[in-house]
This record gives sequence, structure tokens and C-alpha cells, in this order.
Amino acid sequence: MRITALETVIPAEIMPNLLLLRIHTDAGLVGCGETYYTPQAIAALIHDWMGARLLGGDALAVESHWRFLYERCTPFGRPGAEMRALSAIDVALWDLLGQACGQPIYRLLGGPVRDRIPVYNTCGGPSYGAVVDAETAARAARHPGWPGYGHEGQPGPLQDTSASLHQAGDLAAELVAEGIPGMKLWPFDRAAHRSGGHRISTADLEEGMRPLRDIRDRVGMDIEIMIEGHAFFTLPAALRLAEALEEIRPFWLEDVLRVDNARTLADFRRQSGLPIAASEMVLGRGEYLEILRLGAADYAMVDPTWAGGISESRRIIDLAEAHNIPATIHDCTGPLTLYSGLHLAAASAGVVFQETVRAHIRSFYDRLVDRRPVIEAGAAHLPEGPGLGVKFHDSLFDPARPDYRISQFL
Repeated sequence: MRITALETVIPAEIMPNLLLLRIHTDAGLVGCGETYYTPQAIAALIHDWMGARLLGGDALAVESHWRFLYERCTPFGRPGAEMRALSAIDVALWDLLGQACGQPIYRLLGGPVRDRIPVYNTCGGPSYGAVVDAETAARAARHPGWPGYGHEGQPGPLQDTSASLHQAGDLAAELVAEGIPGMKLWPFDRAAHRSGGHRISTADLEEGMRPLRDIRDRVGMDIEIMIEGHAFFTLPAALRLAEALEEIRPFWLEDVLRVDNARTLADFRRQSGLPIAASEMVLGRGEYLEILRLGAADYAMVDPTWAGGISESRRIIDLAEAHNIPATIHDCTGPLTLYSGLHLAAASAGVVFQETVRAHIRSFYDRLVDRRPVIEAGAAHLPEGPGLGVKFHDSLFDPARPDYRISQFL
């Protein structure tokens, strides 16, 4: 079975930073993949460079394609856009492999180790990284690809970012009623934007702790609290923040510091005495290995559409397990990132949580894909069907769109 065409599109009217990929074969099977951030650069890498390897190639030679492309993008330094492009390709190739075998991907990874996957809710609203109206469309046009600056949104149903800042106790009670065991929020981002992350004042701490205390006052320890830092803080501010956070007993602190210096991160973990998750910002085994060897993390946070696809994510999960460190799967991007994570978590006992964004799933995922994941009582069902078990809507890949590209084997 040979690869005959590569199609990409940027669904700017839904998620301006999402890149959708389809890989076509001469057997009529189509594999789907995606990645997030700088989608124009990713499309260029796929069509102008990586396609030369893939077009006409064996559609089921997943590892061969991964190794070839990885070895040729790393001589130029640590891969960023290249790794995200490779991730999208790898997910689509695994989707094809599963379809060709008539099996879900998790069975090709060794079979299920669980029948449900624990999830937590990241408190992004419908407009967090997405377009829901003219205002968010204009904001996306002004600030494309700026991570950690998601729109707060307005009060209302599924407006979890706004609620996490202003009605956090009510939100926590709502999530507990749904059976969701954990919630992730970022109440200190506004302080970082004001100060550059180098200093956090007593007033900043009180502002950020207010919603967290509201959660504990309302539901006690019935829900885990994960703190997202978006890598905005330097070490002194991070340590002061951690000291204040001891009060609410967080499940983990995630990316409070940048992760480009693993020794500083390890020092932060040692001094803070709090559990650390690191990090979807790390790409590939080599960077995770440094974090693990230095004892810089309690949880290995992996994003399958950034870190190297399903192939490399599985290797990272196994590497973490070899260090007695559990993994957790990141998702605050697109639907195939979530589905890829569910397959990895289904087949990997070391995965403790799959991240979900209920507002995304319930507000716009059905505009991108033909089915939503089934999540009940705080756990996701295993995906059904061969491959990923989900596909993009054909209507998204419209040649009339300005962001549509296709490369074909001639």
C-alpha cells in the first residue's frame, strides 16, 4: 500500500493554530493526523520537504518513516516545527496501520490495560484557543500562535476559564457532580503578565489564591487541583508561589518555570517540596531523559502531536516508567491529540491521567471530526473502530480554501 497524496488545511474559522493532515493511499484508505501552533510552517515542512520521503512510499512503514525524518531534522538543532510536523505524520500513519489491520491503535500497541481512562478537566472555555465570534477571530488575527494567552471568555455555560477565576467554587462543584476527579487552572497568569514573571507580590498571591481557596471551601478534597504556569515565572517568583500553594495541596504544578533548564527545574522541585509535571513543552526522548535523570519531575507530561507522534510518545511513557515516574497525556489543542492520547493511555499502565477540555469537546469538536469521545463519570471509554476510530469531515478539505494544500505522487 503506497502513499499517493498529502493534504493539509488550517481550519482558521474554528482553531486558527490547528493544522489538519490527511494521508491518502492507493488502497483507498485515508489516515488523519494533526498538530498545533505555527500551522503555516508545519504545512510548508510537510509539503516542501517531508513529502519527498512519503509520496510513493510504503504507507505501513511507520517506524522507517519516523526514523528517516527525525534523523534528518535533528542536525539543525533541537527540532520544534519539524517535530510537530513529524508528529502529525506519525499519527496519520498509525491511523492507516490500524485501518489496514482492522484494529484500534491501542491493540497494535499491545492491547488494553484498562477499560476506562481517568480524565481531568482543563478549565479552558469555548474561546480558549478557538474562534467563537468576531471578537475572538480578531484577537487570533492580532496574536497568532501566542501560547498561554487564551481568552478569558464571559460568564455562561462551559465558560470554564471565566468561572475558574470568578466562580471557582461553583465550577468545582459542577465538575464533582459530573464525576470529574481533577481540574487544572491558571490563576496566576495575570500576575505574570503584569510583572514579566520575575516577581510575585503579596497582592498577586492573594488574587491567585482566592479562587483556589474557594474550591477547597466548596468541595474540600473531593477534587484534585492542578496548577498551570504556562512557563511564565523565574525561580524566585516560582518558589514564592509554591510556598503559598502548599495550603491547597495541589496535585501538581505544571510549567511554572520554563523547561529549557532541567537543573533549575530540579532545584525548584527540591526546594518547593511539591509534585511537578513536566512537560508538553519538551519534545523527544532526549529532553525527557535529562529531566528524568536529574529528578526534575514527578509526572512526565506528554503531548502526542508535539513530542513525536504516537511512536515517540509511547517510548517516552516507557522511559518515564523505567524511572518509576508516571506519565500524563496533554491535550488543550485538537480532537486527534485527544484520541491519540486515549490510545496511548489505553495501552500504557503508566499513564495516570488524560487531559480533556470539556468546553472544546462539547462546543466545536463536532465541527472538525465525525464523533466525540465518550466520557462518563470522570473516565473516557476506549476508542472504537480501526485506527484512531475518528476522522475529519471531508468538507474541511476544500481545494477552494486559501489554506488548503495538496501534494500528490506522480
